[in-house]
Amino acid sequence: MNLFSKLKEREESGQPLRLGLIGAGKFAAMYLAQVPKTPGIRLVGVADLSPDNARANLARVGWTKEAIERTPVSEDWKKLVSSPQVDIVIEATGNPMAAVEHALEAFRNGKHVVMVTVEADAFCGPLLARKAKEAGVVYSLAYGDQPALICDLVDWARTAGFPVVAAGRGHKWLPRFAQSTPETVWGHYGLTPEQARLGGLNPKMFNSFLDGSKPSIETTAVCNATGLTPAPEGLLYPPGSIDEIPALMRPRAEGGVLHHKGQVEVVSSLRGNGEPIAYDIRFGVFVVFEGESEYIQRCFAEYGVKTDASGRYACLYKRWHLIGLEVGISVASVGLRGEPTGCPTGWRGDAVAFSKKDLKQNEILDGEGGYTVAGRLVPAEKSFREGYLPLGLAHGWKVLKPIPAGQPLRWSDVAVDPNAPAVRVRREMERLLGKGLAGAAERDDGRRYAAVDRHL
Repeated sequence: MNLFSKLKEREESGQPLRLGLIGAGKFAAMYLAQVPKTPGIRLVGVADLSPDNARANLARVGWTKEAIERTPVSEDWKKLVSSPQVDIVIEATGNPMAAVEHALEAFRNGKHVVMVTVEADAFCGPLLARKAKEAGVVYSLAYGDQPALICDLVDWARTAGFPVVAAGRGHKWLPRFAQSTPETVWGHYGLTPEQARLGGLNPKMFNSFLDGSKPSIETTAVCNATGLTPAPEGLLYPPGSIDEIPALMRPRAEGGVLHHKGQVEVVSSLRGNGEPIAYDIRFGVFVVFEGESEYIQRCFAEYGVKTDASGRYACLYKRWHLIGLEVGISVASVGLRGEPTGCPTGWRGDAVAFSKKDLKQNEILDGEGGYTVAGRLVPAEKSFREGYLPLGLAHGWKVLKPIPAGQPLRWSDVAVDPNAPAVRVRREMERLLGKGLAGAAERDDGRRYAAVDRHL
């Protein structure tokens, strides 16, 4: 709780945290807006495929002409991550295959990494965390993005002595959104294509949120960082207001929707008929925790804590997240404390590719948010056993045989380049961690899940 004072000490001593940024798009631009306002940090340089656009973003978010001229901007990310002047690399490209390569090179050069590209963490984060530890550096999820905020709430509950029953995020969801494409996305959002064009909105990116891909990616990161696990059937998207969350996020035997305690979940801001829910958690995150004794439940009541009808299950939440505006929390935590704001501790969940339509032989996959696939969260054991294709790698590969709509894609279904760096990293993770999944496979009685929280 004293990160700001420590940053000021760094500023006063002339020893700021020195940052290198890879990727200067929307998320990074939000953080760049905060850099001049934060003591104790210095942006050493920016690497971006379009240096001119990166400089334009610096100007757009309020940097002075002089500050922009002092900050090197180039396409050479390798030079940036190998610079002795850089302590922490912020990876914000949004390209999962490139992000893996950037992170590994940063580790080799002794740099900490704040991983904004959560898609990379979703398909090989557990191995990236292992590689960082071997290199003696910190690998961290990015605060401001929902996974790190969920990790923070889970850590709060456990540190206070509460068993975590469920945690997750909100989302605007109806089942038909799973088939949405960049052509249909604006209708679901309530915008016209012209309004979206004038706003400079990327239909593929927005569609990755709408069709369930991004929620699946982000909850995968949460599973692997917290020890929470998905239901066997994946995300359920139950609709509910914030006040309804304690009743929803309890075991089915007690009237809730959970398959087990210790589950990750996403709550929809729409009823099944499409009606918007008032006081929703659409842009926020939550943790549901348990008061295990009558005394604790009385404390909940005495202090006005909103619970389910039994008084046993309570919820803490943040209704909004500020995306890149909050990344400085990760920078400070990593640089000053040597602590990540969320980091994989095991392989428990996986975001895998499912076909949106009937895929034809030789069709080219176009990745999350596109026309061909959508992401779904599955238990890591099932993904490994069935040979599912990670969503983060479902881009640019040729389909080898017809695949009906709504089916999971497998490695054997696509012509993957085994020498691609990201593919090699994922395969290495499967070799190292896959064998251990068999002993942690899902039990029908759910007892492993019920106990998971207190054993981590």
